[in-house]
Amino acid sequence: MKTGDDADTLVLPPALAKEVRAAAEEEHRQAGDVLRDAVERYLRERRWQKIFAYGERRARELGLSEEDIPRLIAEYRRDQRPEP
Repeated sequence: MKTGDDADTLVLPPALAKEVRAAAEEEHRQAGDVLRDAVERYLRERRWQKIFAYGERRARELGLSEEDIPRLIAEYRRDQRPEP
């Protein structure tokens, strides 16, 4: 599989390439489109995992636990209400 630069080539193991081609054929799509979707999905999930891990670290640093969530939501909602 080649990207925009000829010097940058990605190689798939034959069994994986065969599976990608079979999936593409089943879905009446190009193998490159199947790969692109799979990589994009993986990268989205990876970004989400990094954000989640940051949130967990930050909560630990602040001494927060899941039991604090309802209180924090209530405080946030109270602070967002316009003054009468």
